[in-house]
Formats: sequence, structure tokens, C-alpha cells
Amino acid sequence: MKDTRENARSESDMAPIEKAILVTVPWLVGGLLVSLPLLLVDIRSDPLRGFIVQLSGLVLFGIVLSQMVVSLGSSGWFNGSGWGNITETVASGVALVVLVTGTVGLVTLASSAAMRFDPSTQFLQLISALDIAWVVAAVTIGAYRAWGRGPAVVGGLAIGLVCVWSIGRYLHNVGFGPNGEWVVSSSDLMRLVLPYDVAAALVATAVFTFGVVASAQGAAHVIEQPSPQS
Repeated sequence: MKDTRENARSESDMAPIEKAILVTVPWLVGGLLVSLPLLLVDIRSDPLRGFIVQLSGLVLFGIVLSQMVVSLGSSGWFNGSGWGNITETVASGVALVVLVTGTVGLVTLASSAAMRFDPSTQFLQLISALDIAWVVAAVTIGAYRAWGRGPAVVGGLAIGLVCVWSIGRYLHNVGFGPNGEWVVSSSDLMRLVLPYDVAAALVATAVFTFGVVASAQGAAHVIEQPSPQS
């Protein structure tokens, strides 16, 4: 009987998207498992603190996961598609953003339910975490492709911090309802949250686009280099 390892593909034979999923799944499982002890947390006396601590943890989770998969967003994701280098580079980056954002969303659902937030507050936490996760992932990917690992870490942390600060300021000013529910104040949302969300989205789109173009041009330059004469 042949050793089953003979049929197993080496890591170098895997497509980049397969590698990204293999990296992500353990983090997803870990995030879901860490959510279980939150059943013991009582946030009724101070829902603001519980909300911000949880959101900060989710943002940090998204930052770390982005760093874990960012180097996998190279060419080779869509071989045989006939796409150009820039299109393929954009698509691979978008796929990583979706992968990170979706993972953060699942962990958010589990941890918010475990903490027994009011359903409206769980919804607010979900949309906040998803909004921040895609921005963090896009900045991380764009900065990594343009300038490298260090700027990617700094950029992801900085934009995540600003986003958490803005929603925290809103909740500090508006507060929660008597049962810990999300109190919607359109004027305060327009003043304290939406301007920062729009700015973060514009920054994330710009950094992502710049990184994609820089990466695609760099790859094209390497391909066009003449082979050395023998």
C-alpha cells in the first residue's frame, strides 16, 4: 500500500488562494473558541466598556490575520483566466480583503452573542467590525505591496485605531438604552462617525489602489527584464 503522503501535494504546489484559506481557517476556529468564555462576562453594568474592548479585540484580530495572509496576494490566483497583470493583482487583493472581512464577521457574531448584547447592539458591533475590517485589510495589502511589511503594520494599526475611536466617541456621547440597546442618533452619527468612516474608506481605497499599481508595475518590470546572455 502506498504511503498517502505520496499523493499529498507540497505547499509549493498549492494555489495561493488555497494557502490563504489554510492560514485563515485555524484563526477562525481559534476566534470561535475564544468566544466561548465570553459567556461568563457580564456587560450589563458597563456595556460601553464591553463594546469597546470587544471591538478593539476584533480589530486586532483583523490586523493580525491581514498580516498573516498579505504575502499570499501575489499573481497566480487566477491562472487561465486570461486577465492582465493589473486585473489579476486587483482581484487577488480583493479576495484577501473579503476573506479577512468575512472571518472577522463570523467571530463578531459568535463573540457578540456570547456576551449577550442586546440584538440592536450586536448589529452595531457587526457593522462596525465589518466596516473596520475591510479598511484595515485594504490598507494592509496596499501598504505591503507598495512599501513592505513595516508600513503595512503601522497603516493597519493607525486606521483601525481611528475607526474604533470614532465609534467609541459616539457611544460615549449618546450612550445606550436602559436595556443596553443601541440608541440611534442621526445627527451624532453624521457628526462623530460618518466623516471618519468616509475618510477611512477613501484612504483605504487610495492605498490599496496605489499598492496594486506599484505591485503590478514591479511584476511587469521583472518579466520584461532581458535574460542574461550566455
